[in-house]
Amino acid sequence: MIDIKRLLEMKKYIPLYKLLRENKEVYASIAPSIVGQFGENISMGQLRTAFRKIGFEEMIEVALFADILTIKEAYEFDKLVNSKEDFYLTSCCCPIWIKMVEKSYPDLFKHMSLSVSPMIASGRFMKRIYSGSKIVFFSPCTAKKVESRDPRVEDAIDLVITYRELNEIFSLLNIDLNNLSEDNINQASFAGRTYARTGGVSLSVKTVVNRIAPDRVISLKAKRIDGIKECKEVLDYLKRGKKIEENFIEGMGCAGGCVGGPETNIDVNEATRIVNEYSEESYIMTPMDNANIIDILEKMGLKDFSDVYYNEEIKDLLTRKKLK
Repeated sequence: MIDIKRLLEMKKYIPLYKLLRENKEVYASIAPSIVGQFGENISMGQLRTAFRKIGFEEMIEVALFADILTIKEAYEFDKLVNSKEDFYLTSCCCPIWIKMVEKSYPDLFKHMSLSVSPMIASGRFMKRIYSGSKIVFFSPCTAKKVESRDPRVEDAIDLVITYRELNEIFSLLNIDLNNLSEDNINQASFAGRTYARTGGVSLSVKTVVNRIAPDRVISLKAKRIDGIKECKEVLDYLKRGKKIEENFIEGMGCAGGCVGGPETNIDVNEATRIVNEYSEESYIMTPMDNANIIDILEKMGLKDFSDVYYNEEIKDLLTRKKLK
């Protein structure tokens, strides 16, 4: 165990120190884009070891919860898009995109998925399964800090720390990742891990739509947009009543997706390459192949992938609204 009192040397890490000292089970919830952010040769298994040394109970891949959300959104797409005029707006993982549509394009918001982000889903599910636990999310951007304080979902995440701050924490605590042992656990699918970069959400959802509705007449056609300028251009076009060929519109506030976030440590192109390679390492190809989801559902008294969409308790956990 590392002497975490060193965190007190910087005021901004006092909340983390208190969480770790005052709670038995604190989980590190890590965004899919974290891979490669602390060195290309630093494995996720070494990061898991580092978090345990700091005092976290366990490191959880948020990509696992991206898998769960993918199943939900695939069912939604199948129910809502049934003609050439229908279209579906999403990328639940990007609070900038969600807020842009909600605040500036209210007429288009009715086409927007009401799914929480994988970050929020990780917190809600973990707290539902492990009563009394606390969740710290490690993020490529500061927008996730704002999202975590949204009154509709503030129950989920106790603290958000960016990759640059985590780099600072490793330095403060004298943690040399290169010298740590590996504890690699395969929690998420190839598809869920690709949420980290532009196009990952639509790729993931399409794989599930193809599984649950292979005979659909209207197939999923994705438009992938990233960066504020491009997002606004497409939304303005739709606001004027113009039609586009695609029916699944994935928006990301940062160029390249989350790998291009303002609090990342490496170049976006390099990060994209590493994310793609790491995604391909998963022996789980799609969310529908992820037995970890079934394990989670069984802990909640359920047993079928379709419960992600049809079960009311699960639906509440995955929807941007205050829980009762």
